[in-house]
Amino acid sequence: MADHEHDTALVGEATDRLLTAVGKLPETALHEASRLPGWTRGHVLAHIARNADALVNVLAGRPMYADADARDADIERDAPRPLAVHLADLRDSSRRFLEAAAALGDPSRTVTLRNGVTDLAARVPFRRLIEVELHHVDLGIGYGLEDLPAEFTEREIGFLADRFAGHPEVPSLLLAAEDGREWRTGGADGPRLRVSGPAPALLGWLAGRGDASALDTDGGPLPALPPL
Repeated sequence: MADHEHDTALVGEATDRLLTAVGKLPETALHEASRLPGWTRGHVLAHIARNADALVNVLAGRPMYADADARDADIERDAPRPLAVHLADLRDSSRRFLEAAAALGDPSRTVTLRNGVTDLAARVPFRRLIEVELHHVDLGIGYGLEDLPAEFTEREIGFLADRFAGHPEVPSLLLAAEDGREWRTGGADGPRLRVSGPAPALLGWLAGRGDASALDTDGGPLPALPPL
């Protein structure tokens, strides 16, 4: 089972890194485009804050979001706010999540996330860590895939490999990092295509980020992955 206490501590550390980086931005930077199509940096920050509250709902047994429209409306509402308001919201929403994670209760209980996805309560802190770390990268403010902690990169590759395992749109794949670590994912039938390269590049490709130019498939085309 996931070590939710360890992961909760990592969430706190990642959030501190995010707050420090965002606190150095000029006000105008929030209205500039992020690395996510159609979203400014303000949209990304609003999503990070609202995701913290959504995961508090999950741990409390409530729906993650009222509905998809409400989720999107909240992000649009909060995106244009001043930097100081974003920072205060990020701090407060993170505090609420960390408090809820510290009072997790039975870590083996099943919780329901967005779109009916279920998971163990113990894995919710790592899901929050994914949101904070990857969206920090999405801000495009000097924190790249190569800056992600090595532990997070390895675990997120494994998380995404599990997510794509058996997916009908993903061919049989062997993911090989330069340091020798390997993961299997995709379909179980047919020859297994080897995709190799630096671990951050593997993570970026699986997560729909980065240009994947550092990955090698022994001369064959890199398969397209379905959106997360």
